[in-house]
Amino acid sequence: MLRIGIDVGGTHTDAVLLDGDAVMAETKALTSADVLSGIMEALEAILTDHVGQEDSIEAVMLGTTQFTNAVIERRELSEVAAVRIGMPSGRGLAPKVGWPDDIAACLGDNSYSIRGGHLFDGWPIADLDEAEVAAVIDDLVSKKVEAVCISSAFSPMNPEPEQAVAKRVRAALPTSHITLSHRVGRLGILERENAALLNTSLLHFADRVVTSFVQAVRGRGLNCRFFVSQNDGTLMDAEFARHYPALTFASGPTNSLRGASKLTGLQDAIVVDIGGTTSDIGILQGGFPRESNVVIEVGGVRTNFRMPDLLALGLGGGSIVSDDGAVVGPRSVGHKLVGEGLVFGGETLTATDVVVAAGKAAVGDAGRVAHLDPEVIATATSRITEMLNLGIEKMKPSSDPLPVVLVGGGSVLVTEKLAAASTMLHPEHAGVANAIGAAIAQIGGETERLVSYDQTPREAAIEMVRAEAAEAAVAAGAERATIRVADIEEVAMSYMDGNTTRLRVKVVGEIAGLDRSSDRTAST
Repeated sequence: MLRIGIDVGGTHTDAVLLDGDAVMAETKALTSADVLSGIMEALEAILTDHVGQEDSIEAVMLGTTQFTNAVIERRELSEVAAVRIGMPSGRGLAPKVGWPDDIAACLGDNSYSIRGGHLFDGWPIADLDEAEVAAVIDDLVSKKVEAVCISSAFSPMNPEPEQAVAKRVRAALPTSHITLSHRVGRLGILERENAALLNTSLLHFADRVVTSFVQAVRGRGLNCRFFVSQNDGTLMDAEFARHYPALTFASGPTNSLRGASKLTGLQDAIVVDIGGTTSDIGILQGGFPRESNVVIEVGGVRTNFRMPDLLALGLGGGSIVSDDGAVVGPRSVGHKLVGEGLVFGGETLTATDVVVAAGKAAVGDAGRVAHLDPEVIATATSRITEMLNLGIEKMKPSSDPLPVVLVGGGSVLVTEKLAAASTMLHPEHAGVANAIGAAIAQIGGETERLVSYDQTPREAAIEMVRAEAAEAAVAAGAERATIRVADIEEVAMSYMDGNTTRLRVKVVGEIAGLDRSSDRTAST
């Protein structure tokens, strides 16, 4: 089966053409300001030697930073009305509490709190008040609101209040964009509500972006299916992505970790993904990224997305070198490296110039860095190694050394042995590991519940949550028969009665409807 993986980064847009496990073509193109032209350039590059085979390509998988960047840069965000169901609980904390003023202003100030919701055990906080709901909807209609976020206390346990209010809103505002928080975030209403608000603010933008991506793929003569990478190492189909753009946050580094696993065959390792501006250090556990168990801030907003546990260092190929080599980064020339780096005829000393001057990489014109002081080169090289060693030590799950896999276009910066690594691997095609990770990804689903093992036996509780996660995966485009459990997480809630446990189950499955007769990636 032929498939294409594309990953749009801040500096490069990488693409690969895979036939089963075999890399048939790969390319790195500079990310364009409009993103789409860079994608088209990458597609053209990998298909140049495969003209006439377009009908054999069954799927295109894309990882993109566009939605993350929209939040960080405070652009393309729609105004959102926040409807919280949970009164009288939580009266003192309004929606968007603690948000930076600039992004809060982008989403407007339409917030409503009404009675309803449940506790973790299903006991109602209060019944929905029909008069309150009607008053909120009347106000939404009068203001011609186009985007609504609905969140309810413990809605991952019981989503009925969110669903009931959403049904009323859709009837009154049939063209509005709506996000229900239980479909986006985890337990914890404030962070889940924040995640849902960000998702809702991106829905109008997501519709345009996904449409543009699909048109770009079709414009190149590819009539195959189209998928978008999620931040847990799995995929969602294009229509699903229109409704859940926030699930793409941090999908780039996640793709790199999955690609590193595929290229090396390792299920457990440390992965260092070095790009043009930053180095992302993550942990592979069972072939998937280790997920963060702490609150994640996106653009200054606290969320509880399922995000990979990553450490970002201000070190990349475009990092500016100063102070006679003692300082490398965090300032970077980024995608301007090919114009501003010394080896490319520019006037800025970068980390790439250092490794070329040291004779460790053949990039640009080495003659342009022949004048560099060897002591500056040695100092900068030592600093790069020191930064990576410290980062790896921070991320290691134990004191025992683990294999370190180096991927990304900037992985040429690593020229010395890393003391924190048991062994170092720099596999073939490492420069496009992110695109490979996108191309091999499966469809995933996840469900989290608080369960009482006194009331429901452990195995029955796990099966119940697994079944819900499987339904989520099927909704996202997975083939039911191929779904398997990828991860189970159990955390005892010591302050609750009844042997209560926070139970999370993640499943993955193959893409429904694709021919896998020649595809050997199903075991990854």
